[in-house]
Amino acid sequence: MYDLNDIVEMKKPHPCGENRWQIIRMGMDIRIKCTKCGHMVMMPRRDFERKMKKVLETAEKNDVSSES
Repeated sequence: MYDLNDIVEMKKPHPCGENRWQIIRMGMDIRIKCTKCGHMVMMPRRDFERKMKKVLETAEKNDVSSES
């Protein structure tokens, strides 16, 4: 599964030649950002799940509850 700030690989590469995208927004729509040129694309979650190939890197979770 994928989560916010994960790096994913899509089935088709971006025209700049890179195929690594960072998930920067999640909800009904998902916004991804090209890690090479910074271009952002927003698409419905259903389209994203169909076009995503695999998760390359998972984002580190910050445990906020342990700071009290």
